[in-house]
Amino acid sequence: MSQQGTAVCRSCFYQLSQLKSVKSSSTREAVHSLIQAFVHYRLDYCNSVLAGVAKVYFQKLQSVQNMAARMVSGVHRSVHITPVLEDLHWLPVRQGVVFKTALMVWKCVHGVAPAYLSDLCIHTTAISGHQHLRLAVTNTLLVPCTRTATGQRSFAVNRPAT
Repeated sequence: MSQQGTAVCRSCFYQLSQLKSVKSSSTREAVHSLIQAFVHYRLDYCNSVLAGVAKVYFQKLQSVQNMAARMVSGVHRSVHITPVLEDLHWLPVRQGVVFKTALMVWKCVHGVAPAYLSDLCIHTTAISGHQHLRLAVTNTLLVPCTRTATGQRSFAVNRPAT
């Protein structure tokens, strides 16, 4: 996981350094669009595999997003970044992963997602049997049991927690 995060950060920092030379001759909206095109798509691409991992893996990716936000807004490094991210309507990286997972679960529950994902979202109301009677009243999703850390991060297990 750390190798993938390092590779993404390396390519994002490279793109940010290339965009730094263009920043002085461009408008804020142009810089914002360039950063969306060259940096944010790298941060968002396949970030759902980061669901359920430790916070330490998000620190480097968050530093990339913070640098991009500072470049767009023009604020100094000593200024707190949270208001800047809110002004740009950017979710922090970890919250973005949770949001994408929750959105996919919503699509699965409402029948808009692909069938291979919708089949993983099983309502407890659909389960018959005496042992699941109490769960059927809560209208939640079934969480399968796993024994490994990788299994805990799978969509079938991680999605009900969001």
